[in-house]
Amino acid sequence: MKVQVLGRPGGHLLFSHPKSPIICLAHQNPLAKNPIFYPEKPYRRRTHASSSAAPLATSAAPSRRAADAPAPAPARPSPSSLYSRPSLQQMKTERAANRARVYEFLRSLGVVPDELDGLELPVTVDVMRERVDFLHSLGLTVDDINSYPLVLGCSVKKNIVPVLDYLGKLGVRKATFTEFLRRYPQVLHSSVVVDLMPVVKYLQGLDIRPNDIPRVLERYPEVLGFKLEGTMSTSVAYLVGIGVGRREIGGVLTRYPEILGMRVGKVIKPFVEYLESIGLPRLAVARLIEKRPHILGFSLEEQVKPNVEALLEFGVRQEAAASVIAQYPDIMGLELKATSQQSLFESNILVDHDEFGRVIEKMPHAVSLSRSTVLKHVDFLKGCGFLLNQVGRMVVGCPQLLALNLDIMKMSFEYFQSEMDRDLEELVAFPAFFTYGLESTVRPRHRIIAKRGIKCSLAWLLNCSDEKFEERMKYDSIGVEEMETEPSFDMKSLLQPTKDEESTSEYDDSDYEDTEEYL
Repeated sequence: MKVQVLGRPGGHLLFSHPKSPIICLAHQNPLAKNPIFYPEKPYRRRTHASSSAAPLATSAAPSRRAADAPAPAPARPSPSSLYSRPSLQQMKTERAANRARVYEFLRSLGVVPDELDGLELPVTVDVMRERVDFLHSLGLTVDDINSYPLVLGCSVKKNIVPVLDYLGKLGVRKATFTEFLRRYPQVLHSSVVVDLMPVVKYLQGLDIRPNDIPRVLERYPEVLGFKLEGTMSTSVAYLVGIGVGRREIGGVLTRYPEILGMRVGKVIKPFVEYLESIGLPRLAVARLIEKRPHILGFSLEEQVKPNVEALLEFGVRQEAAASVIAQYPDIMGLELKATSQQSLFESNILVDHDEFGRVIEKMPHAVSLSRSTVLKHVDFLKGCGFLLNQVGRMVVGCPQLLALNLDIMKMSFEYFQSEMDRDLEELVAFPAFFTYGLESTVRPRHRIIAKRGIKCSLAWLLNCSDEKFEERMKYDSIGVEEMETEPSFDMKSLLQPTKDEESTSEYDDSDYEDTEEYL
């Protein structure tokens, strides 16, 4: 039997027998959707169809009860399935288990992982072992890692190797890597392009020569963590403002790069102002910084001020304290109150409190002379025939006697005795005789006056320049007014402007405010 399906051109149903429940689809358009085969929208025949078609309805389409019943839940894939995905809770549990194993490994090495919570770490123990072994190969110990455990969060390939390669290309010696990383391990978190290269370029802009860059970084690796427009720029600007030569900045920073990390308001400015308060002109302070930049590293409260007080206790006059510091800036960083130098001089050279003060004023280095050095020179002078009280007078008159080369002093004294035919008292009156070169000054001048038969004191003979001595040889008589005073330190020598100082300071102290040092 052949029945045409309405609304479906070209579609026919063939029935083998009116009472047969079997149907056969003889011809149907493949592009049309036949509702008979969609269970969510079952095809229902009309009610007036013959009873012979009832079996067709029950067998060809699902019943209403079957259509309304909920669809069975899809079966969960087995854990071994290739397409299975762990749940969020399973992932958290697995991560916690992996981290616990990594922590257990670190504890077995002696590393305390308490500060590593929240830090991204290797998932497996093998990767963490590789990272720790690499840090050990750089010379870092377990104690170093415990001092900065966050270093364990640095990837060997992504962080550590690129940073060390860049430092090596700059010229930082591999032998210094261990100390470099101990002082500033945070560098391993840095980006070479974003963090390190701009700092190096800034240092070169401060007239630090490229060959000196690696030495600066080795001496002060923390500079790689400073802001370019923060502490570094303000400290340099302040130094230029007080008179440090612009062309001297590069050399100053090369010798003492720690200046780049000093806050102007808390360190540099109070230091400069204190030296001004004891009598040092600001420009003189600038010159001292140019020659000895490390003096800025002396603690103002713990070293500088206590040492100035100690100088006054040693007998140095208040008005001479500035001169002492100008002659020997390092005296501010010594432990003067712990020295026994004063008792050494008083007991072995017979100088009193005030005389010891005069010794320091003339030669501040006297506070640094070792006991053996002092006693050797005293013994030499005593061996020359001087009494101990005469030795004391000579040391007070010329403290440099205690620091001269003994072999040179011996040759000068031998010439004095054998050729000059003078009394020892003349050396007591003018002990500076030993400070003049025998071949360059003493012998030539003595020959001239001996040839002319001139009788003069040692001071008149030696205490003048070569030009002045030639003028004196033209005189008919020796005048007392021609005698020059003993050479002493002149503060004005520090006030001479450098060649590049063509303009006055354009910086105001009030412009320097403390800023954060680290990024």
